[in-house]
Amino acid sequence: MDRGLLWRLMTIAVSVVIGLIALVPSFVDTLPQWWKNALPSDPIPLGLDLRGGIHLVLEVQTEKAVENSIDRTIEDLRRAAREAEIATKDWKREGRDSLIFSVVGEGKVAEMEKLVTDRYGVLQPSGGTGTSLRYTLHPQAIEEVKTMAVDQALETIRNRVDQFGVAEPTIQRQGEDSILVQLPGVQDPERAKSLIGRTAQLQFQLVADDPKKPGVVRAMGSEVDPVTRRATEETYYLEPTILMSGEVIADARHRPGEMGEAPYVAVTLNGPGADLFERITGDNTGRLLAIVLDGKVQSAPRINERIGGGRAVITGNFSLDEARDLSIVLRAGALPAPVVIAEERTVGPSLGQDSIRAGIRSFVLGGALTILSMILYYRIAGGVADLALLFNVILLLACLALFRGVLTLPGIAGIVLTIGMAVDANVLINERIREELRAGRGPHAALEAGYSRALPAIIDSNATTFLAGIILFQFGSGPVKGFALTLCIGILTTMYTAVFCSRAIHELVAYLRPRAAVSI
Repeated sequence: MDRGLLWRLMTIAVSVVIGLIALVPSFVDTLPQWWKNALPSDPIPLGLDLRGGIHLVLEVQTEKAVENSIDRTIEDLRRAAREAEIATKDWKREGRDSLIFSVVGEGKVAEMEKLVTDRYGVLQPSGGTGTSLRYTLHPQAIEEVKTMAVDQALETIRNRVDQFGVAEPTIQRQGEDSILVQLPGVQDPERAKSLIGRTAQLQFQLVADDPKKPGVVRAMGSEVDPVTRRATEETYYLEPTILMSGEVIADARHRPGEMGEAPYVAVTLNGPGADLFERITGDNTGRLLAIVLDGKVQSAPRINERIGGGRAVITGNFSLDEARDLSIVLRAGALPAPVVIAEERTVGPSLGQDSIRAGIRSFVLGGALTILSMILYYRIAGGVADLALLFNVILLLACLALFRGVLTLPGIAGIVLTIGMAVDANVLINERIREELRAGRGPHAALEAGYSRALPAIIDSNATTFLAGIILFQFGSGPVKGFALTLCIGILTTMYTAVFCSRAIHELVAYLRPRAAVSI
């Protein structure tokens, strides 16, 4: 046996052994610790349709993000006007992208206009008469706000899902204002939807001493009986000024209640937030401070003294899971705009198992028929092609396991298609070898010419299919990506096994049977 053939056979053996080692975790439930420490221990990741879970398409309400931007701008400008000693009144948002207010005293109008121009170049004058000024957000700034809202929502949702503890989630942007979320293995879809879609706008506002005071905001909450733990609906009247928002939160952790009390959320504030909270509590000792989450008052404790140290507590009639989820959304940050569920699909684990069984059944049946037909038609050459086909499947699945490629039901269809393409390559090779034998060439020369002349056609057909798979993976989504992934990997393994492996096996057979004719 020449040295080149020996090296090729060793390469094939090593690649197949590595593939088998990579596939062990996918077929063995319990692995010894030494295996986990030294060898690959991750099974092939299963997609949503095989494992079960929840599929959501979330639509970010970007128009609301523009409105929120204008509302924040109003608060900033009011504060800046007070610092510049410019009296203003009647602030309000007009439409979704404009604000209007009045300056007290005509002599201050020019000064206020300069202040707006210096502080907010994205605002452009859009009318107004006398002391009444009106500004509109620039169209380019509107588009930037919308884009940032989707990007920030994507990152916030990703952080929430990561802390929720879902393995192998899919979170990606889809279209201009939508986000695709797939959570394999999640069995409580309602809790997952609540966690992902909660806006989590946290605000601290004082409870008004006089409900009839101008500008007072009405909000609903609940009062929990300390004995029965039953919650009753309560109406609160809040002062309009937001003293502090969730942006100052550095950390939030859920804690179990003591002596029969409900769980609560302990909040740690960042440096500026701790100073602000200490100042708020010091200036308003004796008053009620409402903690408002998404427009609902969670609690309204009385401020008994100045509170330093940057710590606060959010109480309510929470279950332990509700307190945990609230701590997650506060840590991960608030969504910049509300999100609505545009598409929802839940796959149960039993349905996923049925899909796996159906996919394996089709794979085994199709593979068995292919192997049998190749042996019947091409005899030993067909057996060589079948052996290369087996190597192909092993290496394809091993690539999925090693590189964490997610296997889906359409992905199984891609594997079945790969079997057909791998057989097609071997059919081309075998027919070329037959032609060379009919032309009177010897066994070795016929093998050499058959492989070399079939190679261009094999490369052409596989290359065009590979390019099509790349396009499907790049621009497709969900099931299309799963199909494209296994198809592209299968084409690469097909080129290796159909050309490199089967040729080496053919030469090994010729070496072991030097005087026998090629069985084809």
